[in-house]
Amino acid sequence: MVEKNYDAVVIGCGAAGMAAALAVHEGGRRVAIVERENFLGGILMQCIHNGFGLHEFGADLTGPEFAERLISGVLGAGIDVYLDTTVLDISGNGSSHVVTACGKKHGVIRLNCRAVVLAMGCRERNRGNVAIAGTRPAGVFTAGLAQRLINIDGYLPGRRVVVVGSGDIGLIMARRLTLVGAQVLAVIEIMPYPSGLERNISQCLNDFSIPLYLSYVVSRITGRDRVDGVEVTPLVDGAPDYAKSFRLDCDTVLLSVGLIPENELSRKAGVPLSDDTGGPCVDANLMSTSPGIFACGNVLHVHDLVDYVAEEARRCGEAVNRYLSGESAKQFRLIAGANVRSVTPNFYAPQQDNVLYMRSLIVKNDAVLSLQIGGVEIKKRKLPHVQPSEMIRINLRPADFPALSDDGENLMEVAIR
Repeated sequence: MVEKNYDAVVIGCGAAGMAAALAVHEGGRRVAIVERENFLGGILMQCIHNGFGLHEFGADLTGPEFAERLISGVLGAGIDVYLDTTVLDISGNGSSHVVTACGKKHGVIRLNCRAVVLAMGCRERNRGNVAIAGTRPAGVFTAGLAQRLINIDGYLPGRRVVVVGSGDIGLIMARRLTLVGAQVLAVIEIMPYPSGLERNISQCLNDFSIPLYLSYVVSRITGRDRVDGVEVTPLVDGAPDYAKSFRLDCDTVLLSVGLIPENELSRKAGVPLSDDTGGPCVDANLMSTSPGIFACGNVLHVHDLVDYVAEEARRCGEAVNRYLSGESAKQFRLIAGANVRSVTPNFYAPQQDNVLYMRSLIVKNDAVLSLQIGGVEIKKRKLPHVQPSEMIRINLRPADFPALSDDGENLMEVAIR
């Protein structure tokens, strides 16, 4: 059995894992990355469209180009990377952890460390998660799988396609399938508003005249050996109106119905998860309630931009270095208030910079984001438009906080009105 010692071990080698590892390394710490795939870069390697890197690098990059900038940094820094290696278990306590993994090259390995960074990303919801009725023929894919089949493996999954859900991956695949010669008949969305970014609605659907049906559901998939069609049903007052159902003849159904943080390993390690985000509950330094275990990226909460993933992961790596140096900060609770679905992190530290990410529960123009402590507003921001699919980011600096009571709860509430 291979056994090695590190200051920190990062699990996952996508944008979050690499950015976090680089930040830990730049702090003078010895860090390793464990990745279950046999390549660096994660899901970015199959995202060949552009639009990445505008915030992080000030450049319009494809997914592989964005990944390459981080990969070059990891390889140039000489960070130990264990590819094709699956983490089986995380054990230990706040001062010492053991990451047990196995892979073809090294067999079973034990990595002893003082800190662990969870950066496993997220996975797609599938047909079982949304319970679409009908037969179980071939031709039903998640949008991400179809993306890999086309962009990596060179296969066309189908020629007449219906996309279920208007998440960003589904919108991007509607365009990609059109460009490679398939006909995308429609995108069907259960909500009365799109689930993806406005720019993707414009560039992926409107530019290619692909219909978007809002407040509709795919109520049935038909076909014996292969999909031969779907039934589409409008929602009236939230209930299906089957009298107005219509059929689309197709050979392929793509599901773009949401992402789920990949936290099976987190649960096994005893890390408590948030009901709002599905990711670990973390403090202002992105450390979970299990001391020494940190989380960042899509395993923490699903992001809309990979630039925010890298930014958050870099701050996570810097927080790991402070933790390893024995630094601590007094923290107070942070909660989602009116019209806010979730806010991350779950605590704030008034003596340091705090970056908050949140998602709205509503669609609204001319909204106001309000942050209050003990019922007193400390900061507000006017927002031209909010919708659940677009993340809201706000930075709080020490100067933004009033004098706080040492014996009070100092609960901060974030609301949209």
